[in-house]
Amino acid sequence: MSVADFVKGVVADVLQDMLRKSSASKRAKRRKRTSSLTVAERLRRLEREAKKPAKRQTSKRKTVNARSKAKQRSY
Repeated sequence: MSVADFVKGVVADVLQDMLRKSSASKRAKRRKRTSSLTVAERLRRLEREAKKPAKRQTSKRKTVNARSKAKQRSY
């Protein structure tokens, strides 16, 4: 057995070992947990959200005044 054959064998073994290790170390995907809410609780939450009045649009002046002075100058 020559030195070249020995080196080829070692290189092949190392490459196979590296490939095998890299493919096995993938992280498991996290599963989405099912919610523990009952159907009645879900409906109650949806109805509560539906009862809330719509938000009023803020005036442009209030929005501009809430900004920092430096930002107001840039507009």
